[in-house]
Amino acid sequence: MEVPPLIHINFRDARPIYQQVKEGFCRLILSGALPPGYRLPSVRELASSLAINPNTIQRAYRELEQEGYTVSVPGKGSFVCEGDQAARKRRQELLEQFDGLTLELEQLGVSREQLIQKLREGEKKA
Repeated sequence: MEVPPLIHINFRDARPIYQQVKEGFCRLILSGALPPGYRLPSVRELASSLAINPNTIQRAYRELEQEGYTVSVPGKGSFVCEGDQAARKRRQELLEQFDGLTLELEQLGVSREQLIQKLREGEKKA
C-alpha cells in the first residue's frame, strides 16, 4: 500500500512527528481525500515509507482512533470511520476551542458585540 501523498514530515517543525502524522491524516480525512472505509497503511509500511520509528506511527494511529477519525479492526488494520463521525468530532473540538477563546477575549475586555461583528466579517470572507 502506498503512503497517502499529502503526508509530509518536517523535521524542523517544533511539533512532534506523531502529531504531524496525525494532523496530516486528519486533513486528508476531513477534506474527503481519504473516504470512509479507506484502509490506512500498516504501521510498518508507513514507518518505512516516512523513515521514522514505528512507535511514532502507532501513537499517531492510536490518537486518530481515540479522536474518532479511524477505527481499528484486529488483524485487518485501521480504517477511516464511516459517515461524518470525524467531521462531527472535529466540529465539537473546534466549538470547545471557540468557547474558550471567546471567554478569554471577554476577560480581556472584548465585548460580545465586537465578537459578533468579527463573526459577521468572517461570513463575508467565506
